Formats: sequence, C-alpha cells, structure tokens
Amino acid sequence: MTSLANTPNKQSISTSDINTGDINKSASIKADIHYRFDFERFFEHLVDVTLTFTATTDAPQLWLPAWIPGSYLMREFARNITAVHYQITNDDKQSETYRAQKTDKNTWQLSQAQAGQTVTVTYEVYCYDLSVRTAYVDQQRLYGNFTSLALAVNDQERSPIKVSLIVPDAFLADKDEHRVLLACGLNATQLPPGGPLCDVQHKDLLPDDTQTSYGLEADSYHELIDYPFEIAEQDRFDFIVHDDKHQTLPHSFYLSGKHNANMGRLQQDVTQICQTYIDWLGDAPFADYTFMTFSSGQDYGGLEHINSTSLITPRRDLPSHDEPQVPSADYQRFLGLCSHEYFHSWWVKTVRPDVMLTVDLRREAFTPLLWVFEGFTSYIDDFMLQASGVIDEASYLKLLAEQINRYYQTSGRVHQSVAESSFDAWIKLYRNDENTGNAGISYYNKGALVALCLDLTLLQKSAGRYRLFDVVKAFYAQAKQNDNKRIGISSADMGVVIGQFMPLADWEDFESRYVNGVEELPIKALLAANGIKMRTNTKETADKHVPWGLRCTETPAGLKINRVQRDSVAAKAGLSAHDVIIAIDGIKADNKQLASFSNAERDVDCYFFRRDELMCVSVRPKAAIDPQDHNIAETVFPHKVSLHLSKSVASSEGDDDQVQASWQSWLNGIERYQV
Repeated sequence: MTSLANTPNKQSISTSDINTGDINKSASIKADIHYRFDFERFFEHLVDVTLTFTATTDAPQLWLPAWIPGSYLMREFARNITAVHYQITNDDKQSETYRAQKTDKNTWQLSQAQAGQTVTVTYEVYCYDLSVRTAYVDQQRLYGNFTSLALAVNDQERSPIKVSLIVPDAFLADKDEHRVLLACGLNATQLPPGGPLCDVQHKDLLPDDTQTSYGLEADSYHELIDYPFEIAEQDRFDFIVHDDKHQTLPHSFYLSGKHNANMGRLQQDVTQICQTYIDWLGDAPFADYTFMTFSSGQDYGGLEHINSTSLITPRRDLPSHDEPQVPSADYQRFLGLCSHEYFHSWWVKTVRPDVMLTVDLRREAFTPLLWVFEGFTSYIDDFMLQASGVIDEASYLKLLAEQINRYYQTSGRVHQSVAESSFDAWIKLYRNDENTGNAGISYYNKGALVALCLDLTLLQKSAGRYRLFDVVKAFYAQAKQNDNKRIGISSADMGVVIGQFMPLADWEDFESRYVNGVEELPIKALLAANGIKMRTNTKETADKHVPWGLRCTETPAGLKINRVQRDSVAAKAGLSAHDVIIAIDGIKADNKQLASFSNAERDVDCYFFRRDELMCVSVRPKAAIDPQDHNIAETVFPHKVSLHLSKSVASSEGDDDQVQASWQSWLNGIERYQV
C-alpha cells in the first residue's frame, strides 16, 4: 500500500493505520458535489473524471477556469478536455447518455437536466504539461491543479466538495510502496481497496478491489483549486517553526523525480528561511505548510498557494552531499525559489490586488500592482536568504547585482513603466518574442529594484526607523483584522500605508518618477548612501557579449539571430530577428567570427538569409563611427556591474565605522523584527 503524505498531524500512514470509525464518521457527512479522478490511463496521459451533483436549476452549466491564480495568462485549460457527457438519475435509474453543449470556450450546458435531479457527468482530460500550472500524468507521477481538471458547477461554487483520487495498481507495480506518497496541502484520507469513501448516493464512485484511493474534502470550489496534488515516489522531511506566541507550525517538504539531493542540508536551510519569515511577520496565515518539488533536467518554476507551493527545479540546483557552507550559485537559486513562493502566502494569497480579492477565473483581472506583489517578493526572497544566515552578505550582493545587470541590459525599461508592465502582463510578460526586451520591462525584475529603492528611500526619509518590511507588515496586520483574514489593496492604499512611514509627498514623487514613469532608478546613489559600492567592468561591455546588439544561436545553416537590440548597429544596418547570417566579411559566420568584428573600425559586409531570400547589408560598428575614440567601450553601458561593501568613504562623508553602520542598518535591519 502507498503511504499518505498529508494528514492533520502531518504524519505518514498506511492503510493499516486507518481508523474505520473515523472513516464512517466522514462518510456520514453529505457532500453536495463529488469528483472522482481515475488515473487508469496514465500511460496515455489521460485522467477520467466523474462529477456527480444535484442540479439546483434547470439546464445547469459547467465551466472551467481559463487561468490559474498566480500566473497571469489566459491558458485556456478547456482545450485539454474532450467531449463532456452526462446522465440523469430518476428513481434510482440512469437515463440515456447525453452530450453536453458548449456555449462558449470554457462553458458546457446540460440541457436535459432539471432542478432537483442527480446528474453524473463524465469527461477526460489530457494531462501532459510539465509545469506547476496545469496537470501532468505518466508512469512516474500523477500531478494536477484542479483548475485544469475539475469542471465547476455554476452557482454551486460555494458548495462543499468531496474528491476521490483513484490510483490503479498498475501505477504502483514498479514502485517502492513505502516511498509512494500523496503530497497536498489539504488533509487527506487514504482508503483501502474497495473501502468506504462516500455516502450511498455516490456508491458508484467507490474504487474497486484493485485500486487505491485518496479522499480529499474542500468547503468550496474556490478552496479546492488552491490545493495541487502529486502522487509519486517521493522523499520527505518534516520540520516545525514557531510563531510569536510560541505556537508550532508544522511544515512538510516533498521531493520527487530523480535526484541525489542532500536532504539534511536542505531541511536545515529551508527551516532557517521559514523561521526568519515567521520571526519577521509574527505569525502565518496557515496552520501548516507543504513544499511540493519535482526535480527534472532543466525545468524551473513555482506557484504559490495558501498553505503550499508547487515547485519544479533542475536537479543540479539541489544541494549536493558535499555542499559548501556558503551554498553554490545553483543551490542559491533553488533556495530563492522556495523563499519567493513561501512569502507569497502572506503577500499575494493574504494581501492581494483589490481586483483579485474575488475574481472570475474566466476573464482577465487587470491591475497595475503586480510590481508590488511580484516585485516586492523578488526583492525580499533573496534578501531573506541573507537575513536568515543561509547565505552571506557577499553572496547576496552577487544576487542583487544579477538583478541590476538584467535591468540595465533591458533597453525596454525606458519605454514601459513598471505599472504598465503589471497591467499588460496578460498580453506581454508570458508571451515573449524577439521584441520583448526592446519594448518593455519585467515587473519581476524592475519591480524588485523599485522595491530596493523604496526600501532604501524609506530608511533615508525616516532616519533609519522604517523600511519596506514595515509596509508589508502593516498591510498584513490589516488583513488579520478583516473577517475573511485577507484584503485587496489599490494604488491609493499603497499611498495611505507608505505615508505612515515617510512623507506622503516623497512617496508621490517616487511613484510618479519610478512606478508610473520611466526615469532611471537611482540604484547607485541609494546603495552608495548605504555603504554599498557599485563597480563597473569596462572590459565586460555589452558590445563584447552582445556584439552589434545581436543575440544569436549557431545552427548548421548559419548564425540565427534571436534578438536585435533597439538602436544597435545591427538594427540600424537592417538586420532582424530570425535572419540567418551565413558570412561576415567573406568568412563563414559563427559567434566567434561575429565577436571578432564587434569593435571593427570599418564597415563590414554581412550576408544572410531572410526566409529563403539571400540579402546583404553593410554594418558600421560603433568604433567605425569615430575611429579616433579609443575609449569607445567606456561609453557603452557596462554589461556587468558588481556590488561591494564599502570600506571607506571620502573624509567629508564620515569614517569607516559610519560606513559599516550604514550597510549594516540595511542588510541586518531585519533583526529588529525578530523576537
């Protein structure tokens, strides 16, 4: 038998541990809606779904979300559902099978059903999207978000729900039964083959003698879709953190996929990070928390949920058995991902944009505040690695420098504000193309640096008393006082709260210039004022690493252009994305050949194919524009900057102790929030 991952006390159990009395008690609670997800056809990446409910209206409708909270793109999950069929129960007799009629892209109508009748709906879902946003089913793992699996019953979204996950023996046959676990933020019940699951009304949904079943319950459809699940061979560890009232908060960490991770080191570091968050915020909006992680070759991502997160990571990012005391850059990336999604429980799931407090998942929810939620989080996630002691200050400054370099390498920062980037997430961020970097900026990247600047500005304007952490904590305090323990905020609310910690006029000026406007962020000056020196590497210029403003890939056909930077010499010569360069200055083109002409002092002929047409342009490198200027590289914005703790400043600005105190007040300032 498989082991159960999530029970109220967070302990694994087997079927032999199940108390029959508890099962019968659960079974006596009538569920208004019941879903059965049968994974018998996992080899084909198919899930067979049976939905049973009592109609409250004539011709009831079913619908499926078009997007999942936390990922702002219309993903159109309905495209993975084949035909929907249904039957009606009258006097314990099943009617003939009807085919549901689609009324729009993600809505089905059951025309033959009438109010008061019991309806059984069947459909299949194709699950082969290896991401944290949808569902994936094969012989290795059974993973899903209910947003892409469970059709909602219109006007019954607030009704209680029971779920059965039916796992065939064929899936378990080649696996270590002790390592097959269910990971899910919902408490679950594992039932023996053929065991009781639901009331008599749903006896047809019971598993047979060759199946293992897991039972889940949710208070509503909107609660259900906030709990992804995974059934697979998994490694697991548990740990606890303590809130400001010394109450314990149990946490569980699950890791599936092939890996050789140092689980002890991972437990140590993740525990430190989580405890630091609780120390800062005082308590949590959850009673327990679950990390769900799948290790793969190169996939990467995460998605937040109220008491869990679903992560996918390259296995190289996991800690090795000889992991150094200061984590490797790869391992830091994974810890940053854990930190990012964990913080979202407070900052997105509890405090959120006002338009997403109650949201229709069939339509876009536009807001200019994604920079606040993803940007603040992208700044705080790495900062907390340092604050927790998991990485040192030098490592953190390297992570921050990477953010700064990405920002300066994105020419679109001067064309799109971070507020506009937030609003346009639905049509731009998740739809990258060859012009993305020229036309806009990521609200993750620039949002993180706006958050940095706001943090340092708050410190400056309040004489070191307040910072960004106070702003977040103030909003969280408001949420805790709300009846539903969550709040939605607007841009105006940002001003009200930030105005408690710095002059409102200063915030309005900051917002106008750096949030709604496209002025260059005062990163260097603000860091310098806090004892951090920004150094530029004039040898590692953009012209060296992105010659002529081109980003290319070597192919058998030639040098394929992926992106052309705005206002670059390549753009001015007429080269475009998707062109394939075959020769430069009469020599077969490759990246080395291109780089050798990055600073040529003469015009260079470039032959290329556009579609199937041979073309030639003359490229004038920047050095050819003014051959007398031997310092041309210094006029190009550096490709790379680095950050360092200042050891001294000009005598007029103070002594070494003052410098150290300035960067300590920033980097170590989280300590004052800790008990």
